[in-house]
Amino acid sequence: MRVRVPRELKVSEANRFYPGGDIVWREDPKGDRHEQVRRIVETGIVEGVQGLGDAGRPAVLDIEVTRFHALTEKARYTVGGVHAIQFIMQMRDAGTGAPLSEPKFVKADFKALGGQEAIRAEARGLTQKARITRHLAQVIRTEMTDPRGYHAANLGLIGVLNQL
Repeated sequence: MRVRVPRELKVSEANRFYPGGDIVWREDPKGDRHEQVRRIVETGIVEGVQGLGDAGRPAVLDIEVTRFHALTEKARYTVGGVHAIQFIMQMRDAGTGAPLSEPKFVKADFKALGGQEAIRAEARGLTQKARITRHLAQVIRTEMTDPRGYHAANLGLIGVLNQL
């Protein structure tokens, strides 16, 4: 597995309801947000493929993150919103690097908690990072085992705004 978070993705540190940018992440200390996001996605993917077996042709799963929006403090502690996590995945031959599948866009968006619900979840250890990691594990497991793949829920207006 290889996870890439292109440096061209714009990071937003603005504390607004909708901060813009391609990467919005707050739970780790300020630093290299691209690397922080890469580690979160990698952890979720590793958890998701555990136990799937290794029968068949040796392959590498390439993941390129195209959007990673967690919530800003302002959104998290008031209205909540959507975790907009999107990537392109492709299987490649482990030896030659030749594609074994077409690139596939995966929209792994899901509802983010807000207000008291977020505070209660954090008290139980369900941080944004924990929820995102768990969700990514479920998404990749579905992608690897269900021919129809994963389909994100319709998340209304906030979901639409996250695509801008």
